[in-house]
Amino acid sequence: MRRVGWGLAALLLVLVTVLAPLRLAGDRPAAPGVPGPSAAATAAPAASALPARAAPYRAVWVSYLEWQQVDFSSAGAFAADVGRMFDNIAALGATVVLAQVRPFGDALYPSAYYPFSHLCTGVQGQDPGFDPLALLVQAAHERGLELEAWVNPYRLQAGGAPALCSESPAVRHPEWVRATADGLYLNPADPQVRAFLAAAVEELCAGYDIDGIHFDDYFYPTSDPAFDKADYTAAGTVLALDDWRRSNVNALMAACHAVTQAYGVRFGAAPLADLDLCRDGQYSDAARWLAQGGYVDYLMPQFYWGLNYEQNGSDAHALGTLAAQWAALPRAEGVALYGGLGAYRIGAGDGTTGPEGEWSGGRALADQLDALAGLGYGGAGLYRYASLWANPGWPELAGQEAAAVAARWARADPAC
Repeated sequence: MRRVGWGLAALLLVLVTVLAPLRLAGDRPAAPGVPGPSAAATAAPAASALPARAAPYRAVWVSYLEWQQVDFSSAGAFAADVGRMFDNIAALGATVVLAQVRPFGDALYPSAYYPFSHLCTGVQGQDPGFDPLALLVQAAHERGLELEAWVNPYRLQAGGAPALCSESPAVRHPEWVRATADGLYLNPADPQVRAFLAAAVEELCAGYDIDGIHFDDYFYPTSDPAFDKADYTAAGTVLALDDWRRSNVNALMAACHAVTQAYGVRFGAAPLADLDLCRDGQYSDAARWLAQGGYVDYLMPQFYWGLNYEQNGSDAHALGTLAAQWAALPRAEGVALYGGLGAYRIGAGDGTTGPEGEWSGGRALADQLDALAGLGYGGAGLYRYASLWANPGWPELAGQEAAAVAARWARADPAC
């Protein structure tokens, strides 16, 4: 296990905050088709110092929805279920498992910062009697797979679930919490929240032999000015609200990246595929993270539409269109670009108003992998496990898709 002083996260957060003004966004060209970043936004520390990957990056997401179907009644039962899942992932030719270990401000591991997840026992805060994450790491490494701990940084509750226990950050620190009509979230504007989140990332890096930390696309939960009006007013900033929100997310990403770098752990994120929605809807300045370095080691945009996707005559969200836009962005040395693919579309389709049938032919994902490779992508991820191996609506079609992906990944050509 990797061990560094527990105060590292707080120290690094201070350094990032102090040094941020020394590197301004104007040092980099604006991304094609994307508004240029604000020169006053928080900038990053040093770029990635991790060694280059020896294996191709081929990932499968395993989400909290999968954990709902896993037996947590004992360590043995859990290990058996996970073993079967990871056998399937390894047989596919994947190299990485993105395992969701902190979905709702609760954890699939004993934590000084979060209660045990309700997914373990049905009750948030109740100890299942074993450490699920330790077994996940063991199962992955026994099969030659890497394991990244997938974390949702801000979300605490969605639609009133889960029921919060006394150890929830929302209960311990109600001053850190902001609400929307859909749920409760940690406040991205609060420096104490950022220090808390960076320390919790450090806990994972120090306590487990994980290969990475993975953030999903849940950043600011709303664009409503009322969400953080009081914080914005109190900040007394000259930044516009949008720029200020982006600076808050940038500061979190830089702090977490600094922590993972210190432990030799990869740090990546899977932002929305629509660059405008990233920047102006969730305030994740992903183009900046890709171009400057110091924020992430990789990005994996969620290209969850097909190659032939159209909406009322527009192919703006078609995989090929979006993937080409991302591939054209400036990219710092040491920052990789992968593509996330929507396996959950198998059989159900993507709602295109154009040509149909792409998701019912048995090789949509394999064709999409070919398209990404043609654009120079270094890897890909499939969302999500159950869509391929526990698909009640289209089990035969899902099996065909998995076989086509396995054949694609068995080839020795590009990583995708």
